[in-house]
Amino acid sequence: MSVDGWNTVLVLGGIRSGKSEFAESLVTDAPVVRYVATAPEGDPEDTEWATRLAAHRARRPGSWTTEETTEDPRRLADVLESAEPNEMLLVDDLGGWVTVLLDPDHQPADDVATIAELAEAIRGCAARVVLVSPEVGLSLVPTTPLGRAFTDALGAANRAVADACDAVVLVVAGQPVWLKSVATATEPSAPVTVTAPTAAATAPVVASLADTEPTPEVQLPDVLTPTPPAAPRAEPGNPWAAPTMALPMVSTGLVIQPGMELPMPDEYAGPQAVDRLATLDVPGAGLGVLDRVVGFAAATQGTSTPAAWGSVRVLLLHGDHAGGAAAGTVAGESARRAAQARAGQGALARLAAESGASLQVVDTPASAPIEDQPALAPEQVESALRYGWRLAEQAADAGVQLLVLGACGAGTEAAAAAVLAATAGAEPPAVLGRVITDSGEIDDAAWMIRCAAVRDALHRTRRSSRGAKDILAELGGGDVAVATGVLLGATARRVPVLLDGPVGLAAGMVSRDLAGQARHWCLLADHGGHPAVRLAADVLGLTPLLDLRMDLGEGANALVALPLLRSVLALSATLPVHPSLAGTDDTDPAVDEPESTDPSYADPDLTEPDSTGPDFAEPEPAGPGPASTGADEQPATGWRAG
Repeated sequence: MSVDGWNTVLVLGGIRSGKSEFAESLVTDAPVVRYVATAPEGDPEDTEWATRLAAHRARRPGSWTTEETTEDPRRLADVLESAEPNEMLLVDDLGGWVTVLLDPDHQPADDVATIAELAEAIRGCAARVVLVSPEVGLSLVPTTPLGRAFTDALGAANRAVADACDAVVLVVAGQPVWLKSVATATEPSAPVTVTAPTAAATAPVVASLADTEPTPEVQLPDVLTPTPPAAPRAEPGNPWAAPTMALPMVSTGLVIQPGMELPMPDEYAGPQAVDRLATLDVPGAGLGVLDRVVGFAAATQGTSTPAAWGSVRVLLLHGDHAGGAAAGTVAGESARRAAQARAGQGALARLAAESGASLQVVDTPASAPIEDQPALAPEQVESALRYGWRLAEQAADAGVQLLVLGACGAGTEAAAAAVLAATAGAEPPAVLGRVITDSGEIDDAAWMIRCAAVRDALHRTRRSSRGAKDILAELGGGDVAVATGVLLGATARRVPVLLDGPVGLAAGMVSRDLAGQARHWCLLADHGGHPAVRLAADVLGLTPLLDLRMDLGEGANALVALPLLRSVLALSATLPVHPSLAGTDDTDPAVDEPESTDPSYADPDLTEPDSTGPDFAEPEPAGPGPASTGADEQPATGWRAG
């Protein structure tokens, strides 16, 4: 369930949106369910309407009781007021209720008073209530008086009921989007995502650490800096000096919730940068598919001449998944890999050192067997999301210009496959890669166990909500939840992310429901041969730049590709415009000008270059190279809020 602690919830949705099925999924586990039917029977000759009603009745379990209020609209309020605390009421739907309310047989009637009575009954109801209602406010204004009366009355009813309910969810194309939750029910309705923490909300979700001493569970891990830092050059117009969108998680009490409004990359700078490439003085056709790197960097930096990323940080998320998801893995192997990285050893740490990137190893909550129970508790999901956001904030505050997201842990591929199955409708066998043992052999038995674990997890959660936080709690686990928080925090601070591996792509799929802007700040260097990465990249619109098929762990492909990407950006930033397009006389004087008779004249090609002349200056790199890692390379001994 996407929102915990609710007593009354309104489920809105259009025609055939899946709102009734979603509402039924909220009450499936209740011991006593009373179905309150409000729709009239209709014309006996209308077989299509009769078929719809029959389909609704067929979905109801035999243990449910049904009560109809079609004879008197005011009776719905009486039913709610007389409900017992141990009951669960499902009212489907308010559209039918308004239809009966406006029926001439019930006129004259005070529609406003009846709707107010219903809202008051909902507030005082002792039972838990789920109400379903059509959302007609997005359609055209009806051309008939009766149609306008219906939409006006239903709109008024939806507003009154939404105000009375603890939670409100809008179902669009089968996807639930929570508009109002228990945590924000007391906040004023406004299109903002940053809210001041209240006494009730600060404890579990948005606790401000500025006034308290940091505790071990909220401290961020140390950053490994493999190379000495170098002071960044202070250049006028440096795009890295541009202000970012600062949404500090700790000091403002930001609530991570669906529909967050985060910044988008510059929609004009990217195309301008790609168009500029066609004007550069290059001997061939250009950069090929790597022109997408220039466009991405330009959009995320907000300039048509993007600079190469100087300060890069690798976030290695370490977290294991228990149960069948980890079949075929050696116990303790992921912990050994994480310890290696912390010590500056192993493939990922060596590649980070070669690229001049800092490395931060992040321990994430361990995940329970998804085939038997949720991977995480809801409060763990909230904590993991905030933790990932803070990691991105820390990197942005340290001047990091690019994040590389990797992961190591038992069962990560199976968890990512489960997330893809829930978010993209994928079949687990199609997105689960082959299991390779330490000796290089294919373990088909372990692969089948992983498939069975994902299959059982999907069966267990078949009636659960498919909200972002629900998927993280039921299937994704700690590493995917922290990765999702990283993507959201990086988006808020305008820091691009280089993805590599199933965990990062699974986080990208989940982040769509929380903030759709996050995927536009992500770049995929290589799919690594993972079927899950291929599918998620296709859904997210991320085209892999390379096809290296290396298997050195998540994050390694990105670090191998990083020098190439930096070189492309440096080249695009430093190459001059082709002389034919420059608009000035750039002809070579040695060719077009007559030879001088002055004895002091010397051919510039045969003399030492003049260090002060612009045409003969030593070329400077476009940004800090491998030995110059930028401002974030200051040794970090910890992190303290405030």
